[in-house]
Amino acid sequence: MGQILQYIAKQTEGQTFKSFKYCYDNISTPHIDYDEAEKSYVNLKDYAEDNHNPNSRDLTELAKRTMACPPLFKFFLDGSRKVYKVDDIEYSQKVYPVVSGQISVAVCGREMQKDGVTFKSFHHVDEESYSVLCLPVVANSEGVDNAVYFNNLCAKINAQPALINSAIELRNVLWYFTKLEGKETLEQKGIARVQDEMVECEKKIVARMMNKHLLSQDAYLIKDGSIQYKSVKTGDYRELAKIKNNYRHVVGVSKHFNPNLMKDKRERSSAAAIARLPLYHRTPAFLWSPGERVGNVTFAIWYLRLREPEFTDTPYSGVIKVEKILVTNEEIENGLSSDEIDLISANLINERNPVCYGNDARWANHLYPVYMTECYCKSRFQSDYYFLNIF
Repeated sequence: MGQILQYIAKQTEGQTFKSFKYCYDNISTPHIDYDEAEKSYVNLKDYAEDNHNPNSRDLTELAKRTMACPPLFKFFLDGSRKVYKVDDIEYSQKVYPVVSGQISVAVCGREMQKDGVTFKSFHHVDEESYSVLCLPVVANSEGVDNAVYFNNLCAKINAQPALINSAIELRNVLWYFTKLEGKETLEQKGIARVQDEMVECEKKIVARMMNKHLLSQDAYLIKDGSIQYKSVKTGDYRELAKIKNNYRHVVGVSKHFNPNLMKDKRERSSAAAIARLPLYHRTPAFLWSPGERVGNVTFAIWYLRLREPEFTDTPYSGVIKVEKILVTNEEIENGLSSDEIDLISANLINERNPVCYGNDARWANHLYPVYMTECYCKSRFQSDYYFLNIF
């Protein structure tokens, strides 16, 4: 215990303090809302579908009819991360947090091919599960390229007997920049880097699914949460505009959202209209172009009610936000076919059962295959006690 941190301090010419170790997810810490990518109002003036009817659309009958057809959604993607404060370290008489994390991203499917035979079996299709460490960029005292320096440091740490004996290998040593803006903290900088690493894993797995020709118009993927990936400075998939074709058959489904960010044509909040959405109805799909922050990609966004509000906790329990990237110039100019949006929505309605009631407080907004994928991701984590004692 402590040998890894002492080795890191020696290699980077720093001084550790043997600070209290803990998991950020288990204590009250400054909240960072990574799931809500929108930072400005969405004006609902431009439709993202060819039918410009401003009223909600009832999908009850279509959902019933599609029950007799093979489900549109064959794959389910979820990413999870646990982030830890493992120490404080001093460089040039300034103290910085040392952050570590466990990352788990997985795709599960409901059909398995074996010897040319299709089995109805929920199973994992692909995954990325590994550990990372995150240091302040000032740990690089040699002045060489950060990627080269921290990759070399990662290899040296993994060669230490204490880490070898733990049967855990660090995939990456990340770094965070120390310049702060507004009320930002250094700890938030480290947490954000681990979050960015998890998001890059999600993009990587979607790219692999496309390369294997697993996604098609008859085999969609549900990504848990928003697909409004912000642009990042590092990684093979840093610019969403360059990889948007990978998301042609992917929809993002958010359990949590800020309804007050949606404004109607009169500049009024659409929160009340979303809360009053009838059962199995969806809102029109609207065009949303976040700009450079999300890599100049355009989205279709709509809301769908899966459950009656009187049986849930809040007016928005049972309502999900659905996002789809507009890939072609025709889609950006004219929007998606309303029939396609209806079919996606009807299939989402049919994914509402069974429910994870009693196992997850978010049950009313959870789609069960996504919940199962999330459980699989979390099962890949080491216990907090074991993981923290590596350091």
